Amino acid sequence: MVCLKINEVESLVGITKKNIRFYEEKGLLSPSRNSENGYRDYGEAEVDVLRRIKLMRKLGVPIEEIRRMQEGTQTVGDGMRRHLVTLEREQRNLEESVRLCELLQARTEPLGELDAESVLAEMAKLEQTGTTFQNKQKQDVRIRYVAPITIAAAAVLFLGAVTGLFIWGILTEPDAAPPLAAVLILIAIPVFLICGVLFALFQRIREIGKGEIDDAKKY
Repeated sequence: MVCLKINEVESLVGITKKNIRFYEEKGLLSPSRNSENGYRDYGEAEVDVLRRIKLMRKLGVPIEEIRRMQEGTQTVGDGMRRHLVTLEREQRNLEESVRLCELLQARTEPLGELDAESVLAEMAKLEQTGTTFQNKQKQDVRIRYVAPITIAAAAVLFLGAVTGLFIWGILTEPDAAPPLAAVLILIAIPVFLICGVLFALFQRIREIGKGEIDDAKKY
């Protein structure tokens, strides 16, 4: 049995390590682990699975559709029929967008003089019939940073409050305060944790900035 490391699989199949890990997390791939070192071992079966996943993802098939096909609850033909419905709907949406853009292409006035209300009204009518337009405004406000920043802020506030209460207690009753070394250690612990939270936040933001999720879903 051929055992490959993830670097070898990445080169062989043309899927990044990040993507491979993503598919493992989603349960689409289950490599064995080497009992001696704990590393994942990939064989020919895993390589074939990844090639099939890559094919489906390059066609735009959603992860859940791939999962159903893998589990055998639907055939490849079933999955493609479902996906074709989605593609046809997206094609109709794109055709409407192209038509409106072509109409606007003939306009000569600057944006400040454009009658946007009438165009938006036409788009609203189309949306009532099922057409979906790209909404860059929603994409702009759908910020992936919200969750990690919120969690980090909550943790920092909590640790800061604990530290503040401890310091306040020492200043209020200095006679009951522990030795200076103990005080410094007790203050250093939450400060160290705050630094750790901020560092983790920085790492997470950097990963998001690299397009971690988008990259993982490409194929």
